[in-house]
Parts: sequence; structure tokens; C-alpha cells
Amino acid sequence: MNNELSILDQTPSFVESVWEKSGFTNLTEVQKRSIPLILQGKDVVCESPTGTGKTLAYLLPIINKIDASRKQAQAVIIAPSRELVMQIQSEIQKWTKGSEITSAAFIGGANVKKQVEKLKKKPHIVVGTTGRLLELIKMKKLKMHEVKTVVVDEFDLMITQEHRKEVKEIIKSTLKERQVLFFSATLSDETETVADELLQEYEIVKIESELDNPKVEHVFVHTEMRDKIEAIRNLAYFKDIKALVFFNQLGKLSEAEEKLKYKGVNLEVLAGEAKKVERKQSLDRFRSGKVSLLLTTDVAARGLDIQGVTHVIHFDFPTDTKQYIHRSGRTGRMGAEGTVISLVTKREQSFLEKMSNELDLSIQPKTIHGGKLKNL
Repeated sequence: MNNELSILDQTPSFVESVWEKSGFTNLTEVQKRSIPLILQGKDVVCESPTGTGKTLAYLLPIINKIDASRKQAQAVIIAPSRELVMQIQSEIQKWTKGSEITSAAFIGGANVKKQVEKLKKKPHIVVGTTGRLLELIKMKKLKMHEVKTVVVDEFDLMITQEHRKEVKEIIKSTLKERQVLFFSATLSDETETVADELLQEYEIVKIESELDNPKVEHVFVHTEMRDKIEAIRNLAYFKDIKALVFFNQLGKLSEAEEKLKYKGVNLEVLAGEAKKVERKQSLDRFRSGKVSLLLTTDVAARGLDIQGVTHVIHFDFPTDTKQYIHRSGRTGRMGAEGTVISLVTKREQSFLEKMSNELDLSIQPKTIHGGKLKNL
């Protein structure tokens, strides 16, 4: 048995097989610290940056504990977006291949009758968005009495007013001896309040964000607000660029999309209000390299695993250090090179300097010229 996987009390052979095929050698820090606690049945609140292996940190012990002979939902995973639900479902299918463990995904907007049919097959692991899961529970189609573990993924988004009531209802629909796991890239001040209410004695696992990747360059380009869209247009023509462009507000994102498309820039948009088919197409086109830019907000891009991002561009400057770290961590993964570009006005430059000091991070001034970043 792989020494790293021996952290599981009994590693199923199908998990070992996927582990070997994936070419994994080591568990990540979040996996090493979370898995033993989950296997012990403890409630866990975990903060770990995107791309550190959070999904597997809760999936491996859940899969390990499923009794395939009991044809009932035994674990429920809640996520804030359709894309994240489908991404998690894809991981479950990958890691349960060759076993009798079954799973199903449930998202808003999909045909309810078809989803009820899926539930008749009694999947062991259920993953879905809050509204749809609650609807199925209230219809008495999703039976929660056998559910031993509830995971709330991207938890800090799930305790906003929009979702909090539904999350509580889903958790409270299970029996008292449930295990509840909260996982998120960032945790808000409200986390502890909600955790105290919904969890038993819980363990906190906190993985610090790393910005000291020597292969990632942090730069800023000084530009007036009205010239930022033109700066993005120029960046779009960099050779082999695959960039995530972050906006703080949907209004500005929509304006940038319209003006850039008018100027012939090949891009896609990932924003919360788009239809699920459009969102899937946008992601697929960006992931496959058919377009070089994906315009998004922090909420829309949360938790999504997008490989090979060469550049992260802050169109709007982040509101705090956590947001800067979280966005910037999407490039330079798995030993690849990456560049983080902040487009800053004179006013934003003072925030940049403050953040640079707080993070002890050197952010170099550059200019965009001839399809490249040049020193001033």
C-alpha cells in the first residue's frame, strides 16, 4: 500500500488504483491534517486555498466509510454553484471507479422528474446546490435518516443570507449523530458563529496561503480607469496567454465584455447570472484554450479547478490581502510559471503599496509594450 494513503484506516483497492494512475506521490498538507480527523468522526472547519486538494481531503475519508451494501444516501455534499457541483461529482466518479459506490448530482434548473428518477437508484453520495437538495428533501424523495456526513463546500459563500437558512435546514434534516464538515478557501468572521450553532465539538484546520512561489512574478501596470479596458485588449494579444481577469462588480465586467468583444477580442465570461449551458460552454472554451481570456468575479470562479492559467489579471484591485492571495494562487500551479498583473489607478496604487508591505511581497512596476511586459 502507498505509505501516504495508509493514513486511511483501510484503503480500498479501487482508490489505490486511481491514486497510482493519477501519478500522485504525496498527500497535500490539507489532506494530511483533515483526513485523520474526519475518519475519527469529528466535525471539521477547514480553511485552505484553492488548488490545495480540499475536495480529496473530504472525499477520500467519505468514500472509505461508505457501506456499499446499504442502498441509501450516506453522505451529502453541498456546493454554491452548478459548476462546482459537477466538478465534485466528476471527482467522486473518478475515485469510486471499479467499486459499487454510486453517486448523483442535483442542480437547480434541471428537470425535477429526472432528478427524482436518479434518487430511485439510491445513490450513496449525493452532491448538489442548496435549493434543489432542500426541494428534494421536502418532497420526501431525498431521505436523510441514513446520512452520516454532510459537507458544506466553499462554506463562507454558503453562510451568506441567500443560502444560510437552506444550509441549516439541510443539516438539521439529518439525525443528531451526524458529522458536519465545513471546507472553504477563505473563512469569514461569521464562520465561528454558524459553526458553534451547527457543529458539535469541532476541530479547525487552517492551511496558510503561499505567495512565495519563485516562478510567479507579481507586477502592476499604472493606468487610468478609462484605459483599463484598452490595457486588457493589449494583454489579450500576448503570446500563449491564458488569463483569468477578475472584477469586483458585475456592471464593470459586462461593460468590459461588450467593449472588448466590439474590438474583436476573443474572450469568455463566467458570471453568476448566466444560464448553466452558457457557463459550461464558457468554461469549456477557456479550459481548452479556444479563448485566451476569461472575465469573472470571485464568487463565480470560486472553487473551480482551471489548469494552465498563465496570468491572473486584477482589473479591479482586490478589497483585501485574502482576496489578492486567493485570486493570485490560480496561476503558477504544480511548478508552472505564472504572472499576476494588477491594473491600478493612482488611487489604487496606495492600496497596492499597503498590501505589498502587509504581504511582504515585491510587486514590480511594468508597462505593456509590443505584446510584452516591459520594465519602466
